[in-house]
Amino acid sequence: MESSHNYNRDISALEANAVLWWPESLTDKNANVSIIPSLLKSQKDFLSILNLCKESPFQIFDILIASKFPVNLFLKHLSVLADYGGEPIQRLGRSFSDIFKQADGNHKISFSWEGDNYEYSFECLPLRGLGNKKLLIDGEGLLVEQSELSSLFKDMIIILLFGSTSSVSHEAALSSCEVGTLLGKSELLEDYVKKRYIMVSRITGGATSNSLGQLAQKEVVQFLKDSLGSSYTVVSNGTIQLDEYEKAQGMPFDVVVTKNEKSVGIEISFQVTTNSTIERKAGQAQDRYRMMRNAGHHIAYILDGAGNFQRSSAISTICQNSECTVAYSEAEFEVLAEWIRTLYD
Repeated sequence: MESSHNYNRDISALEANAVLWWPESLTDKNANVSIIPSLLKSQKDFLSILNLCKESPFQIFDILIASKFPVNLFLKHLSVLADYGGEPIQRLGRSFSDIFKQADGNHKISFSWEGDNYEYSFECLPLRGLGNKKLLIDGEGLLVEQSELSSLFKDMIIILLFGSTSSVSHEAALSSCEVGTLLGKSELLEDYVKKRYIMVSRITGGATSNSLGQLAQKEVVQFLKDSLGSSYTVVSNGTIQLDEYEKAQGMPFDVVVTKNEKSVGIEISFQVTTNSTIERKAGQAQDRYRMMRNAGHHIAYILDGAGNFQRSSAISTICQNSECTVAYSEAEFEVLAEWIRTLYD
């Protein structure tokens, strides 16, 4: 395959393509994982608020105010239950006027509850830059409890509670915004919420994935699976058997790609603050490169983060003992995938 890419980069070429700081997509996912313990701890009080709402869908506002439950935490519960946060909220914000504008020029949502039809006029939305940060449900925002039920919170609560029954559910991907249909039904609510949180825990990856590094590794694995196709095997935390390597289980890599018995070992390091991890990888780089190449396999690195580039000697050593070195972005992942394909052409 002909390519203009220089896969075996030096530190200058690598840093020119680096993002240096964690991408927002990963920090959003990490915030969701990190907040799970807090959500589980407050789940009983959250359910109590939903259970007390039996007279009308809008009674939820009075109950929430009386409960003194943090409104941003309440909204985060709804967002996680509906798996509707981050990018979906941003997309909703960008398309809001087109989706919810009525003939009279106002922005409203029509929905059903307990067999009756209701209409809610938005008090704050549309709003420029709608997202987790603006709603105070990102990692930083949730550090401060919000007691005031503002118009913006009210607007989003209605969407996340009743969006699935609205007349525009399909236009805004609101099919999972359905917990409002169970208001006042304690047994059904409890069962629904528990099942949803089990699902959310699986989606966010279990006990070990509350580190951005683990989430980054999963993102790389998924990208390579999608880009390379089914003829390649891509595994996380894999090993490669090498005669020269002292451990019987094989040399470990963050990601291993295999096709036709030829493997590529990929190591990932993204450090925003400087630490010794990159020094350890640099210390191993020459031996790992030699053993992998002697066995007919290949080795690559994904290196990024402002902290890593402060250790320029370590990064340079790794670059000298790598066949392909890329930074952490989708464009760079595609460079890695392209290089892998050239190995099997």
